[in-house]
Amino acid sequence: MCLGPRAMPEERLDRAARLPALRSRDFRLLWLGQMVSLAGSQMQHWTLNWQLYELTGSAMALGLLGLVRVLPMVVLSLAGGAVADALDRRKMMLATQGAMMAIAAALGLLTWNGTLTSALIYTLSAVAAGALAFDGPARQSLLPNLVPREHFANAVSLFSMVRQVAQIVGPSIAGILIAANGVALVYALNAVSFLGVLAALVLIRAPAAAGPRGRMDLEALTEGVRFLRGQPLLFATMLLDFLATFFASANTLLPIFAKEVLHVGPKGYGVLAAAPAVGSLVANGVLVSLPRLRRQGPLILTAVALFGLATVVFGLSRWYPLSVLAFGATGAADTVSTVVRQTMRQLLTPDHLRGRMTALGMLFFMGGPQLGELEAGLVAAWLGAPASVLLGGLGCLASVAWVAARFPGLRAYDGVETIEGHKRSD
Repeated sequence: MCLGPRAMPEERLDRAARLPALRSRDFRLLWLGQMVSLAGSQMQHWTLNWQLYELTGSAMALGLLGLVRVLPMVVLSLAGGAVADALDRRKMMLATQGAMMAIAAALGLLTWNGTLTSALIYTLSAVAAGALAFDGPARQSLLPNLVPREHFANAVSLFSMVRQVAQIVGPSIAGILIAANGVALVYALNAVSFLGVLAALVLIRAPAAAGPRGRMDLEALTEGVRFLRGQPLLFATMLLDFLATFFASANTLLPIFAKEVLHVGPKGYGVLAAAPAVGSLVANGVLVSLPRLRRQGPLILTAVALFGLATVVFGLSRWYPLSVLAFGATGAADTVSTVVRQTMRQLLTPDHLRGRMTALGMLFFMGGPQLGELEAGLVAAWLGAPASVLLGGLGCLASVAWVAARFPGLRAYDGVETIEGHKRSD
């Protein structure tokens, strides 16, 4: 009878040891708030795609929606980084999250009264993307102030896990509501979901920054670029991410694989689309159980090489189960790469530059996949979808080899440098 009460605290201590970032109250608040909000955002993302296609019946219209979503972020991300380094990041997130909540509410109201048009969808999507260009640098720059340095990699893994769960749960709920003619309800639920993260931001007590605040001028924008030029490790990780996603972008060709290569139809297409998120969850489950990442340089090179190899297997496969496993493996490898890259960037960057470095990272992170989808489509039109994916995977592997040879410091990086570049005793 006495064993039960003693065992429960031990179990809680064991969980805390495996998830050390959750010991920090402020991080825990933001993590729980994002858990609800991101699921709502994923619901809205897929519902908007469906609704626009219902309104226009045009694949070109869907492509234009992707362009509308990415252009404001590319144009405004550097400015967003400078603002995140100059202002209180928590208050900045309150403004951006509030703006996105208002956009979701507007979509719901316009859908409910039957006045939502494709032009309004484009306009509101562009405004939301602009808000994200400021929200991303603020959120990622705030994160290191919420947890101890040694728990940061665990915090990044936990955030990545929340994203992947949202990418599975959000579209599933959206599909059920769409089938029940509840499109307006999707947007309303998303608007309500922002209350969680807004409440978390109000309750957070962490300091806004650990050092001096930056400026909001042209010099502030170029300071981030100059810092990156002087940090070959950071530049190498961003370049590696750009090249990998440029060559090995198979997402845009999934409908062709489902219909013409694997012959699995729309249901099989849905499973393929969810496979990377499932793989990411598996990888995150491993990462969050590790108290600390070691040999981060070799780890990121290995992860991106596995990403390329899994893409090659996907391009060659004509057996559906193998294709699902291979595509899921790309998500797992990409998650490991993302967690290590974000950890390195945040820990090697002074706090007053974190917003601008996050913004530069967004340019690489978003530019690679978007240009890669264009490249994949052009090669597929010339040689076919399987050849396009196969060549993309091989291009990714070649990129890993080139980056490893060009940046020997990355091969040796063990994650022991401090922000100022001095070695630590541990």
